[in-house]
This record gives sequence, C-alpha cells and structure tokens, in this order.
Amino acid sequence: MEVTANVASPPSRPLSVRVSAETEGADNSTAEEPMSPTGRILEEMGVCIVIVMGLSTPVNLPVFRSGIETELITRSSRFCSIQIMDGPKDGKPRWVQTAVNVDEHIIVPTFDPAAVASNPEKAVEDYVAMLSTLPMDRGRPLWEFHFLNLKTSGAASTVVLRLHHSIGDAMSIMTLFMASACSTADPTRLPAMPPPPRRTGAIYQQQTRPPLSLSSHYLAWVWSYFVLAWHTLVDVALLAATVLFLRDPRTMFTHMPDASGSRRCKRFVHRSLSTMC
Repeated sequence: MEVTANVASPPSRPLSVRVSAETEGADNSTAEEPMSPTGRILEEMGVCIVIVMGLSTPVNLPVFRSGIETELITRSSRFCSIQIMDGPKDGKPRWVQTAVNVDEHIIVPTFDPAAVASNPEKAVEDYVAMLSTLPMDRGRPLWEFHFLNLKTSGAASTVVLRLHHSIGDAMSIMTLFMASACSTADPTRLPAMPPPPRRTGAIYQQQTRPPLSLSSHYLAWVWSYFVLAWHTLVDVALLAATVLFLRDPRTMFTHMPDASGSRRCKRFVHRSLSTMC
C-alpha cells in the first residue's frame, strides 16, 4: 500500500469497533482476552507509539515482510488482535484474535522529489510528525510499518513503526523487536548490543558507613539520610497538591494556543542511537 507524504488535516479518531454476539460469530476471530485497565485507558485516549529505525542499507521489503509474518506476529497475540466492545454502550472491551493481512499494514509512501533533494532529514521528520496526528483503522490490528527509502545523513533508509499504546509500551516493543531479529553475520543468534559504558566518578562509588570514631563524618552520613527523607516528603506533598489543586507550570513543551486561537504543531526532539549487528 502506498500513500503520499503530503496529507491534509486528519479526520476525527474512529471509535472502537462494537459488535453483537451474532456478528462476532460470523467473523474469523479465534480467541479473545479481556483488556487490562491500563489498556482501556490508553484505548480511550488514543495514544500511539511511533518508533523510527534507521538502516545502513536500502529497505529490503520482502525480507521485512517475511520477518513480520513469521516472527513478529507469531510472538505477540496483540499484533493479530483487534479491540472489540460488547454492546452498543457501556460494553467491556476485549482483545479478539483475527486473521492478519500483512500487506495492509505495510505502507510505502511517496515523497516530493524536490523536498527530498533539498533536505531529506526534514522530509523524514515531517512524515513522522504527520503520523502522530492521524487516526488508526480500528477494523484491523492497530499497528503499521512505514518504509521510507530515503537516504539521510544518518541512515540509508528509514523504517517507522506506528502502533497503539494499548498493545504495549516502548520497552516491551523494543524487547519484542530484539527477540524477533537476528544477526546478519549469524542468523541463528540475536543481534549484538553495544557494551554498556563504564561509569566512573565519586557518585558511582559505593559508600560505606564511616567509623564511629570520626564523629563529624558519622554525623554527615546521618544528616544525608535526613535530607533525603525530607526531600522525599516535600516531593510527595507537591505531587498530592498538584493532583488536587495546583497547575503545572507553563513550559516550552506546554501545548498552548497561539494568538489566533489555533494550536501550534510541535516538532519532535529526538536522538539517534547506534546498535551493532
């Protein structure tokens, strides 16, 4: 499936699919599972996760499609399930497994050649920012891969995964990715991750209780725990006050309307992390 990168204003977010018992018996669903309270909250909020991955080679679409179909979908039932609401209103949401057409979840956008030639990084960033404003099709599993064959300064091509937050959080999705991937040098093992950096400095040194003979050091050690307890109580009190009546301070990240009354779009701030395969 192909889409253009220049997209008009997004439509309103579709509602969850609601079916009756008779309708459900006619589809190809095979298993169901109640949705967790956290998943229900994220479903109502319509929160999505957008993961951007830069590749050192151009996109090999058949290889990605095969990996998605044989590895990713089989390892997580959320990638082959849709959200179902029982009854017309006040129904209980649940996950129902269904058949997945992988081609419906693979999107290859086309870009304006002039925009790509002038600034490919901005073209990728604009496309990712646009994805965050578009609703997802609730009639199929809430995930999709976008393959951007654009050469940028940091990658030869880019793969963007957009999925509903009720499927999982960022850490679980990245763990699932690593479990579904393999090393290019040895397909039987997982990709190698960069070694953790060595942390040095006084803050990382394990501190032990000073001997009782040094009274000043011992008092300073006890005082540090008292200060820690005091700051913890202050933080808890401020958190409770913020929940009850205080408002968060206005910052550059606060989504405030401009002078015309319309809301301004924000630019994503990101950082590139390299991995070794």
